[in-house]
Amino acid sequence: MKTISLNVNGKVYDLQVRDSELLIETLRERLGFKGTKYSCLEGECGACTVLVDGKNMLSCLMLTLDAQDRKITTIEGLAPSQGELHPIQQAFIDEGAVQCGFCTPGMILAAKSLLDKTPEPGPEEIARALDGNLCRCTGYVRIISAVESAARKLK
Repeated sequence: MKTISLNVNGKVYDLQVRDSELLIETLRERLGFKGTKYSCLEGECGACTVLVDGKNMLSCLMLTLDAQDRKITTIEGLAPSQGELHPIQQAFIDEGAVQCGFCTPGMILAAKSLLDKTPEPGPEEIARALDGNLCRCTGYVRIISAVESAARKLK
């Protein structure tokens, strides 16, 4: 066990972690951030996507030890304040891009990473940025529309 500090959603947590502990385990089981989803555990689906220093990362492939001294954002940390939604979250609702909701946290965080780098992406750029996030419900059309809508709102 090693003692580390994790900055998750702007709050610092001091934890003892195993060398082999995955970030998804720490976030969900130890810190209670259930928006980060267990799914394939192979880096294939994107359901476990979180932002690490602003870049989307698959928490099922990242060791918790590698997250020390980095800024981690989960879906729970995206909204500006309690009871509010981030414009990307609101756009997903407004555009009907949320169906079962299982992929939604990872999709929204991947969209956030894209929009932080590229404020006015085209549909092809959005599709490429979301390429690692699988959705079985929506067919992606509404998801791409939601990201376009969020980009307009964030301008």
